[in-house]
Amino acid sequence: MATQTQSAKEDLRRTLERIDGRGYPAYRDLEGTYRFEAFQLVIEHVQSDPFAPPSRFRVEMGLDTTGIPEELYADPVRRTAMEDFILRTAHQRLKGWRQRRGSGKSGLIEITEPSQVVIPRSAVEIGHSRLTVRFVVGLPARGRTVLGRQAQEMILEDIPAWVEESFLWKSMDQNNARDHVALAVDQAALRRWMAEEKVIAFVADGAILPRESGQSDKPMGRGAVPFRSPESLRREVRLPSGRSVAGMAILQGITLICGGGYHGKSTLLRALEQGVYNHIAGDGREWVLTDPTAVKIRAEDGRWVRGVDISPFINDLPYGKSTDQFTTESASGATSQAANIMEAVEIGAATLLIDEDTSATNFMIRDARMQALVAKEHEPITPFIDRVRQLFDEWGVSTVLVVGGAGDYLDVADAVIAMESYIPKDVTEEARRVVERFPSGRKAEAVGPLPAKPVRKVRELGRRPKPGDKWKVEAKDEHLILYGRERVLLQAVEQLVEIGQTRAIAACLRILTERADGRTSLAELVRQLLAEMDQKGFAALAGPRGCPGNLAMPRPHEVAAAVNRLEGLKIV
Repeated sequence: MATQTQSAKEDLRRTLERIDGRGYPAYRDLEGTYRFEAFQLVIEHVQSDPFAPPSRFRVEMGLDTTGIPEELYADPVRRTAMEDFILRTAHQRLKGWRQRRGSGKSGLIEITEPSQVVIPRSAVEIGHSRLTVRFVVGLPARGRTVLGRQAQEMILEDIPAWVEESFLWKSMDQNNARDHVALAVDQAALRRWMAEEKVIAFVADGAILPRESGQSDKPMGRGAVPFRSPESLRREVRLPSGRSVAGMAILQGITLICGGGYHGKSTLLRALEQGVYNHIAGDGREWVLTDPTAVKIRAEDGRWVRGVDISPFINDLPYGKSTDQFTTESASGATSQAANIMEAVEIGAATLLIDEDTSATNFMIRDARMQALVAKEHEPITPFIDRVRQLFDEWGVSTVLVVGGAGDYLDVADAVIAMESYIPKDVTEEARRVVERFPSGRKAEAVGPLPAKPVRKVRELGRRPKPGDKWKVEAKDEHLILYGRERVLLQAVEQLVEIGQTRAIAACLRILTERADGRTSLAELVRQLLAEMDQKGFAALAGPRGCPGNLAMPRPHEVAAAVNRLEGLKIV
């Protein structure tokens, strides 16, 4: 194994000639750093055999060498957009690149495939003076025998050619790069305008909200109805690029989205869920922006709950069981939805996104007839309808709620939007007339003000591994993390968009396991770690083998959601 920087790629060539025909473990002699003319190649970790996860490589290049204009990465917004553009370019260049060079993954050169959103990823990072690109390579072998000459072609010819095509400004589509960055700057400006104007969501005229299919996040083509804002809700904003964007503005407070089935209610809400992220041009939702702290809330039968104050919604349980530090191994629909709200507020959510279809009915509403049949003293649930106004007035937490059958929510709404054939209409005034004509007859069941916002201190996430333990934390798919032997299920955490985010969350769990001390709140633990990532990049999550190239930046809300679903979580 190389222990110091190699001065020339000839050293790499000689090593490959020497190990040609030997057993696969001989490839480990390649681990080290090699200087090429324009870049430095680091072989971080070599796979154990051709069928194992491929070897981890990275390229480091001086930013002056790349020739990328400094103004395209001069601040965090521009830097993230430029990193995203480089990754998309590099991924596109690799399409169809692989040549079959032996067994298993032999011949593979692969970099993370980005989704439709623009977020920081470990695959491409722009630092103070250098560009770092992380990717994987399937080193060629026949059976488990090293194919050294084929490896020379890959490492000494293919990778340098790919680097030149993907990471040098002279080889990039420069107009598209500038447009990509300019879009991000405009999106950031629109978000600042939203914060100043107390707008929690903006949907531009012409946006395409439906997706291609349930398995694709790309926009629907033929048949998609472009969004058109109601005149009463339309706002127009001038952006730094000089362009103007007009669309529907949803203000802070309580907004209902109603309408018949299959008319686009849930499609709009889904777009708002994803509006916490910026999207690329052509996605159809590049001008659908939502308060970045917004959290989708749903019922989640069977989830673990640890030390959560759900008393604003559930109290006076039989046998005197307390709900101000509620714990259960299998929450009901109502209990889980109450816990999800309180946990979201704890981590900083200022907007809740709720769909009636994925909510517990008894949590959302108790109508007048049920109130008459079952007296309040026998019902421990205070329905959401009786707390939603307090959430805004006392805690500053807005709600956007899709309703199809719970008309009693018209009593508490600030704005009502009706979807008709995917076109929104402002029916707020009509809804108020309906309220006057058809009183609901129900009585408000909330008693007293809300308590202080929840703050929980974490004593332990789970059993800390001992030296020599084979304990590890890893993401198995976008919505499943293995924490030791425990399965952490994230299917109900709907705003995850890439498995790279889940991998990063797994790395966060590993670090937070060591940092939990019984004195620091969960929100502060998560904020501190993500602040380190802002400062140091993904190196803040590096494990014993360094930083992998398949991580993507999560929000604090999803990191906390994973912590909250740990069976061994202990709250002070």
